[in-house]
Amino acid sequence: MKRIGVLTGGGDCPGLNAVLRAIVKTAHDSGLEVIGFKDGFRGVVMNEYIPLTPKEVVGILVKGGTILGSSNRDNPYHFCLEQKGETIYADLSDQAVANMERLGLDCLIVIGGDGTLACAYDFMKKGVKIIGVPKTIDNDLNGTDLTFGFMTAIDTATDALEKLHTTAESHHRVMVLEVMGRNAGWIALQAGIAGGADVVLIPEIPFTLERVAKKIFERKKRGRNFSIIIAAEGAKPEGGQQVVKRIVEGSPEPIRLGGIGEKIAQGLEENTGFESRVIVLGHLQRGGKPSAFDRILASRYGVAAVRMASQGLFGMMASLQGTEITTVPIEVAIKELKTVPPDGEMVQTAHSIGISFGAEHRS
Repeated sequence: MKRIGVLTGGGDCPGLNAVLRAIVKTAHDSGLEVIGFKDGFRGVVMNEYIPLTPKEVVGILVKGGTILGSSNRDNPYHFCLEQKGETIYADLSDQAVANMERLGLDCLIVIGGDGTLACAYDFMKKGVKIIGVPKTIDNDLNGTDLTFGFMTAIDTATDALEKLHTTAESHHRVMVLEVMGRNAGWIALQAGIAGGADVVLIPEIPFTLERVAKKIFERKKRGRNFSIIIAAEGAKPEGGQQVVKRIVEGSPEPIRLGGIGEKIAQGLEENTGFESRVIVLGHLQRGGKPSAFDRILASRYGVAAVRMASQGLFGMMASLQGTEITTVPIEVAIKELKTVPPDGEMVQTAHSIGISFGAEHRS
């Protein structure tokens, strides 16, 4: 093992730089060179990279984002090209493999979520030696208890809920906070518990506006003339569909969700008479410096990735199981999304402290 490559793919999140720093410092101590590809798999296809030495990672532990850049659009198997004024898509995966071979890479460390790791898995079939590092603020990646970036997103959402409490109470309003969570409601659920939300709406538990309103009226009877609701962007009513904000042609995920918060706020105002406001947290959840927890977890993942490469554990992803960092096959990680169990312990905990999910409670 002499030279390893690394890339950061998919949406950015706090902790990516902490992983890169740990990889570079661990590799340097082991006498390994590190090549960092720019903008995810695009850098591999276009042969755009920078050598990463300890000098390049000085001071990046606390920085959000990624010094390498990231992309969730440049799939080498469906790569967007402009030719004679027209947009075409081509399979440039062989070109990417050739670039890695010319650089003399012994393996490629891929830091990303299910989409990025699925692409990495396809490269494994072409003989590329891959090590995976789990990343997604949604915490919906299978095979690991936690992905880095998630706890920082929880802190950001919790802080927002705390701030909304004061203005909601002052003006006797219903405040709806819309957070990320396309198919998994981990952010909404955990931030809702930590931030004292009254209603939590997640994709895994379809809701009715009537049950949400019931919770608001119950609070009013107790003299609580305001309510706080947190809703994942993928939350949907019983028998209804997720709210689609727009469709982006050519994107791996063309359907962009958004607007459920506005729909809930409008419906509640009409049905309860309570003045309602909606706040969409959006990409604030991805930004800013990582929490101490995520810096530690990301560093552990980075160190583990280099050690896995040195031990020849290719095709595996670093994984947090309980308190220990272990490994799972990348194939397992991308097999299915890790969603919130509707009858799980955390949902039951939320019920026990008075949180409504806008649905009939199943104990």
